Amino acid sequence: MTTENWVRVVAGTFVFLSVALGAPSSPIFVSEWFLVFTLFVGFNLFQSGISGFCPLVNILHKMGVSDAPSCGR
Repeated sequence: MTTENWVRVVAGTFVFLSVALGAPSSPIFVSEWFLVFTLFVGFNLFQSGISGFCPLVNILHKMGVSDAPSCGR
């Protein structure tokens, strides 16, 4: 997977978990404060779309994830 795919997977997972933990109607509700993390992820996606800077991409590059597609496209 490329860094772009990883960013989508990680952001989607964090949003899903934070909504599940922060929505009062959820069976695994913990606290409404988890919804703040959803706002953080959304804001980070917004600013990275405008500025091109994404901290997760830097972390993924240090872990050896490449930008090139692995299936030869």
